[in-house]
Amino acid sequence: MALLYKADPVRGQHWQALFAEHAPQIEWRAWPDIGNAEDVDYLAAWQAPDNLMQLLPNLKVLFALSAGVDQLDLSRLPPDLPVVRLLDPGITRGMCEYASWAVLSLHRDMLRYRQQQVARCWQAHLLQPAVNRRVGVMGLGTQAQQILATLAPLGFALSGWARSAYQLAGVDCYAGEQQLPTFLSQCDILLCVLPLTEQTQGILDRELFAQLPHGAALINMGRGGHLVEEDLLEALGSGQLSGAVLDVLQEEPAPADHPFWDHPQIMLTPHIAAMTQPASAFGGLLENIRRYERGEPMLGEVDRGKGY
Repeated sequence: MALLYKADPVRGQHWQALFAEHAPQIEWRAWPDIGNAEDVDYLAAWQAPDNLMQLLPNLKVLFALSAGVDQLDLSRLPPDLPVVRLLDPGITRGMCEYASWAVLSLHRDMLRYRQQQVARCWQAHLLQPAVNRRVGVMGLGTQAQQILATLAPLGFALSGWARSAYQLAGVDCYAGEQQLPTFLSQCDILLCVLPLTEQTQGILDRELFAQLPHGAALINMGRGGHLVEEDLLEALGSGQLSGAVLDVLQEEPAPADHPFWDHPQIMLTPHIAAMTQPASAFGGLLENIRRYERGEPMLGEVDRGKGY
């Protein structure tokens, strides 16, 4: 039994050490040293190589080393090849930390205070109690639910929207296109953690921003493809939006002349909301290999129809 790793080589060393200690029966191979390709049962990768099945004719499972799979072109993969997302509790914890920081930064007006610091201006502004601030989360999957649970003790009025219906304690849940305008109309801070699909590409656009309360703020922790960047600049310029925290962009890294770098109403971070940690992710990956070998359903398997 062999597993081929195709991702960051530095983190690959940590993965290799974990397999050597806890699963020595699984032979570890690191791209591009494939060895005998017919022996490779599993591929753990950020992106799949071209001509995957020609390259690895006996591949059983593709493990995506990420919480999402939008970096993979699923249409080019064999329909009967299982693709499994990485269920890393470390990613979820990181997302919750980042979301809390971003929501609190916007809630406590830190973008304005940062501008004042640069201008050497010492001026306090009226504090809005958290109970009067409405935070809405787009996407209600596992990570979004954990983010909402983390925000709940802070006292914000919480709501969530997804294409499918959910029921979450302490959260006003909305579902589908018909309920999206109602959801948006009561979001003072909108946080996007949607998966990137054909349906959600460009969803954060001029039309959506117009349905938010005047002066609302945006946090995008999903993918750069969710956001129409020109429309965000327009909404900030008109005052329809008051600020934005962005961890993802259409093009990463952002080019030196990107307008977001110097925009006073934008906090930009380099896709660091959460990072895969081999130590916390290893157990889930190994358990899924064991599940496959036992003929049991794997956790995090992608629904090709939904794209996530």
